[in-house]
Amino acid sequence: MTQAKSVTVQILDKEYCIACPADERANLEGAARYLDGKMREIRASGKVIGADRIAVMAALNISHDLLHKKQRLDQAAEETRESVRDLIERVDQALITHPDEVQG
Repeated sequence: MTQAKSVTVQILDKEYCIACPADERANLEGAARYLDGKMREIRASGKVIGADRIAVMAALNISHDLLHKKQRLDQAAEETRESVRDLIERVDQALITHPDEVQG
């Protein structure tokens, strides 16, 4: 198991020191950069004022994107399952209809 070490990230001009396993450091830094970018976009729009509100709006936007992508992945997985079921059914039907051709 990897020992947790402190990693300092900067989000919207503030530094945060976060305990993180060494093998997750790159992921944490990437997540922090992503969040910082989203928060800067929201701040630049001028529609939201205050770091707390900007953070909540960024969290909502990121959550919305995540759920939308999960929904698309779930739909794609279901379509794949249906295709596999259809293929299995076709193979089963071919085995029943032409058993001598399959054995060679």
